[in-house]
Order: sequence, then C-alpha cells, then structure tokens
Amino acid sequence: MTQTSHLTWRIGTTIVTRIEELLGPAFRPQELLSAFDPAVLEEHLHWMAPHHYVAATDQFIMSVHSWLIQTPDHNILVDTCCGNAKNRPASPHFHQLGTPYLDRLRSAGLEPADIDYVLCTHLHVDHVGWNTRLVDGRWVPTFPNARYVFSREELNFWNPSHNPHLPEEPRDVFTDSVLPVIAAKQEQVVSTTDQLGDNLLIEPAPGHSPGHVILRLLSGEDEGLFIGDVMHNPIQVYRPDWSSRFCMNPEQAMQSRLRVLGHCAEHNSLMFPAHFGIPHAGRIRSRANGFSFVPEEAQQDAPLPKRDT
Repeated sequence: MTQTSHLTWRIGTTIVTRIEELLGPAFRPQELLSAFDPAVLEEHLHWMAPHHYVAATDQFIMSVHSWLIQTPDHNILVDTCCGNAKNRPASPHFHQLGTPYLDRLRSAGLEPADIDYVLCTHLHVDHVGWNTRLVDGRWVPTFPNARYVFSREELNFWNPSHNPHLPEEPRDVFTDSVLPVIAAKQEQVVSTTDQLGDNLLIEPAPGHSPGHVILRLLSGEDEGLFIGDVMHNPIQVYRPDWSSRFCMNPEQAMQSRLRVLGHCAEHNSLMFPAHFGIPHAGRIRSRANGFSFVPEEAQQDAPLPKRDT
C-alpha cells in the first residue's frame, strides 16, 4: 500500500507536507497495544477500517513518514523514518530497505541540501534512519546543510558510551544514524523545553522514550502539533490508557498522551502523528467520557511556499 501524491496541510502561512517511506498493514492489535480489548475495536470498526485497520488479516495500518514543515524562512523535517541499507535484523519491517524516500522529497520540490533543520522527536529505529545515507561505504549526514535537533536526555540515554547495557539494535541505530551527525558537527542539542525560532516550540512528552519531545507550530491563529510516537493508532484517542508495547514507561506515556489530547482539544490544534494511516492527521474533540478523533483531509499537491532568496 502506498500513496504516490503529496498530501499537504496549511497552518497559517506554513505548509506541512507528508513525505512517505512506508504504508501498509503491520502489527496485530494485541502485538502493538498491551492492554488491547477487541470489544473496543469492534465499537469503532465502522471508521477504523480500512485506513487504520484491516479486518481480513487483523492488522493495524501503520505509516512511516516524515513531516516537512515549510515556513517563509526555513525547511524543517520532523523525524527521518528508517533509512535505506540499514542493518536491522531485529526489526524485519525496517531491515535493508530500498525505498524512494529521497525521490519523494525531491518531488515535493526540495533537495536534501535544502533542509535547514531535522528534528528527531526521539531516537528509535524508525525515526532517525534517513539522518544518514551510505556513501562510498561510510554513513554520512543525508542533509548536509541541516542542524539536527536532539533532546539532551534522549541523546544521552541512547549513547552506548553513556548506557553500556543497551541491546544491540539501539546501539547500531545510534552508531549508523546519530554518531555520523555528531562527527560532522551538525547536531544541535536542546533541553526538553526549547524553541526553533519564534513559532516552533519544543516541549517534553516522555514515556515512549525517556527524552521524547513534541513540536508545536504556531502560525497566526493556527497551531499544529507534531507528536511523534505519543500515539501509534487513532484507537488510542478513545483509550489513552493503552500504551504501545514499545513504550518504555507506559504510565508516563499515558500521562503525556492525555496532556497532548487535552491541549489539542482546547486549542483546536491540528495533530500530526508519526504513524497514523490515511489521512494521517486530524483534530481532537472533547466528549463526556474522553476524546474523539476527527480526521483532517489534506490537499492533493497543494502549491508550496516560495522562500525569499
């Protein structure tokens, strides 16, 4: 399953474009969500299928994509997916990929050299892969002019020299997708509350990983929230107490999820998750017993803003 055309949303004067790497059936619900209850899925099946759940195979639809944010001043890439040619035997979905990710970026009108900032919400395997690419047998930064923004706590936790007890795959991910950025002196380490310019605010949302952050985009009266892996599937809007099996601190992840949902509902923020199926983004509404999800349709191939030269 794939989408070939670019989906774009507008936040004030800013354009947000989805850059796809992967899209299709992946985990069975009980494989992804430790507290999963089939009765809840049955209640929401009328809207979950077919874009978020495939009943025939009992699998959630999972997307892996970057969010390209184009302001009048900067091009920002939020999360960089899995990457090509990365050795990931412990994650078969992401092992030795060969996707046209960079071609999709170019078809959105940008070369890798046009990216000014790369923000990694966290340093899991499917969020840092395109930080680097293989050139003449060496991993080098994919975006040569970008500052790569990492939260300090996240960077310290996943650094094998600081945490020698990490499993093999996170060590490999750090070695091939983070260390080359540091070696090139392109990293920008921030506290969990920081900002990139006046209208891009970095805020903490730990639980899925220790230093997980989200990005708030403010433009005029509009706001977009880029939430990384605070949620993996829209069923979690209705059951925010369900954390994924990949969340390192499920209770803390639930609290971050509730804060994000409450903020989006209060401010009518357009929410941009990292893994939701079509249409990939949406708004949150409060209801008597919690929250509901309202998908936000994108524009097909909307014109992108021209930067001043």
